[in-house]
Amino acid sequence: MKYLQNLRLAPRMGLGFGSVLLLLVAIATLATLGFERVGGTTRELLEEEWVKADAVSRLETLTRANARRTLELVLIEDESRLAALRERIATNRTAADETLATLERLVRKPEGKALLADVQEARRRYVASFKQVDAEVAAGHRAAAVSRVQTETLPQLDELQKHTAALAKLQKQLAEDGGKTVLAEIGRTELLMLLIGGGALLIGVAFAWVLARSVSLPVGQAVSLARRVAEGDLSVRIEAEGRDEVAELMRSLRDMNGRLSSVVGAVRGNAESVATASAQIAQGNADLSQRTEEQASALQQTAASMEQLGSTVSLNADNARQANQLALGASQVAQQGGEVVGQVVRTMEGIHDSSRRIAEIIGTIDGIAFQTNILALNAAVEAARAGEQGRGFAVVAGEVRSLAQRSAEAAKEIKSLITASVEQVEQGNALATQAGSTMGDIVTSIRRVSDIVAEISAASTEQSSGVGQIGEAVAQMDQVTQQNAALVEESAAAAESLKQQADQLVQAVAVFKLAA
Repeated sequence: MKYLQNLRLAPRMGLGFGSVLLLLVAIATLATLGFERVGGTTRELLEEEWVKADAVSRLETLTRANARRTLELVLIEDESRLAALRERIATNRTAADETLATLERLVRKPEGKALLADVQEARRRYVASFKQVDAEVAAGHRAAAVSRVQTETLPQLDELQKHTAALAKLQKQLAEDGGKTVLAEIGRTELLMLLIGGGALLIGVAFAWVLARSVSLPVGQAVSLARRVAEGDLSVRIEAEGRDEVAELMRSLRDMNGRLSSVVGAVRGNAESVATASAQIAQGNADLSQRTEEQASALQQTAASMEQLGSTVSLNADNARQANQLALGASQVAQQGGEVVGQVVRTMEGIHDSSRRIAEIIGTIDGIAFQTNILALNAAVEAARAGEQGRGFAVVAGEVRSLAQRSAEAAKEIKSLITASVEQVEQGNALATQAGSTMGDIVTSIRRVSDIVAEISAASTEQSSGVGQIGEAVAQMDQVTQQNAALVEESAAAAESLKQQADQLVQAVAVFKLAA
């Protein structure tokens, strides 16, 4: 047992199983040798004795068949049937010769050789007698053939059958003896295998008991030690002997026991500190939970205010969009007014140009009236010089002069009117130009107002979007705060649970009994 304890489990198991395997190899070897002997005997029985018995039986069958055909040979007179009968007899005779050759090759025992020689001699005489009978039948001497069959052939056939039966009996006896030999060999092999198997079983049981004892005793000690440690007794002393795995297990248990004692001592010392710290953590989490709830309430109020602000900013954005649309309409109307004023300015410029041309035409008419007046004056002078002959011409010249004067006066009046009209047109043109410039300034101002209103609308839209995002952010902050509050509550619950577990740990560690 000491030797086994110094062996490791793998060599120890290898020794036990190797011994069993060697016994199994011995059993298999002896069984193989026994079965080879049985196989050889069985093979000899099947390949020789039964073949010889079958050959003798076939020889008997062929002999009886030819005997029957010999009788038919002397009784049948039809030549065609005789030819067929002779052919069948020749075939059987050839088969009988082959069978005798097989027996001559296989028969080795002296008594078998003697009986086979008697069979061959009897068959030789029988075949010679049959040939004589066949010759007599062929020659037409049927009476002589019948007489020979009765007196010679049939007795020789009986002699042949007697020797053949003796040979068959011998071969049957030899086959039965071979079968008995096979059975006896099988019985001996079975007995030998039973004896060796029983011995192997006893040896295997002995090895198993020794191996089980060498393992179960130290394992039982290890189980007892582990049970005491499980019950909290860490003061037990552990002794380990041997160099196998179980001894290493005991030494490992001893080391584990020492380290576990140290760990339990440290845990026992720190468990109370953990309980105190967990209580403080629980109190701090409770305070944090209250502050988190207050913060969540403030965030909810902020979220409500942001919603109101978002509504106001959205309303401002809508008003800015409407103002932008109105400014765009006013800009379009101002542009149309500017275009109308421009058309008025262009019309006044056309009237001014027309007035100037009329003034020029009036000037031309005034010049023509002045020249006409001079011409009329000249004509009057010439008429005065002419005396009576020029009196009528003088009257005409006077009328012409009067017309020229009136034309000149009318032209002067028209010129003064045209001049006043031109001045008024120039004033209107200046006013229209000034109105066009003013309308341009108005259009530019309205455009700037429209752009400013558009920028205000865009800014209001962006502000509304920003306020919405701020509201969403505040809502998310509210959700996060609510989650934080829930987490704080969970943390407080976890801290309380930690405190309870620390108390339980103190109670659990108190179970262990440490060495002094």
